[in-house]
Amino acid sequence: IRGEEWLPSAPLHVLLYEAFGWTDSMPQFAHLPLLLKPVGNGKLSKRDGDKLGFPVFPLEWHNPENGDISSGYREKGYLPQAVINFLALLGWNPGNDQELMSMEELINLFDLTKCSKSGARFDYQKGIWFNQQYLLMQDNMAWVPTFDKILRDNGIVSTPEQEAKVVEMMKTKVIEYFDNDGNKKKRNISFVSDLWPLTKFFFVAPEYNKEDKFVAKNWKENSAADMQQLAKLLGTLDDFSVENQKKHIDAWVENTGIHPWNAWRVALVGTGQGPDMYDLSAFLGKEETLNRIHSAIKHLG
Repeated sequence: IRGEEWLPSAPLHVLLYEAFGWTDSMPQFAHLPLLLKPVGNGKLSKRDGDKLGFPVFPLEWHNPENGDISSGYREKGYLPQAVINFLALLGWNPGNDQELMSMEELINLFDLTKCSKSGARFDYQKGIWFNQQYLLMQDNMAWVPTFDKILRDNGIVSTPEQEAKVVEMMKTKVIEYFDNDGNKKKRNISFVSDLWPLTKFFFVAPEYNKEDKFVAKNWKENSAADMQQLAKLLGTLDDFSVENQKKHIDAWVENTGIHPWNAWRVALVGTGQGPDMYDLSAFLGKEETLNRIHSAIKHLG
């Protein structure tokens, strides 16, 4: 099985086998369609990956001649199962709409007669989607080794249990990023490394910025007074679980008419991102939650 660029020389190879008397051991030749550029015409090349920001090699490759580095799927955070599934469907399909398939399913379903005769365009965004799907299939603890390394690289030491809780709260969130043309886009978390920009506040208290759009909109004149009341209430709770916080805060909201959610998010996160406030507060614990509320009052007034 080889690429279609070998098709013109296939008759010559058959003649060579016949000339040497090797016809009994001559293989059956099959030719797969070429992988085409994501954009434009022609077959996929390393330069396409370098230009558009996706890996072409399985592992990071260092060119010994000029020192250039080409990224690899492993170093970019792709899961092996996702890459195999993605590549298997380039130029072939099982004859139905199924996209996610295990190695065993791919082996059982693969049939050369279902391979396309035309080139397969390399849709690297689809590869990212496959990785996201396979990440979500994993247990939260499977994310932890990679996430823990990212945290340690940023000077943060945590526990596997805490990290797994953060994964559970944030793994289905959306991230914002800039494409190679400088356009701002959004996509679901597709790599463990996507977690860090969205989860720093779990481990590091925010720096409050009055110019932040979410802060400017949601920290109002009465927010400091509301947060003082909330802090006083939270300070009386010995049980800081999600359920107990919800019980007491919901009752306080009903009695006072105060809706603290956005200002509370400003205090604990510093921006408009993050999980449910009860989940976040319970994760941070009573002391850290109160410290952040008082810090927000001090800095934002």
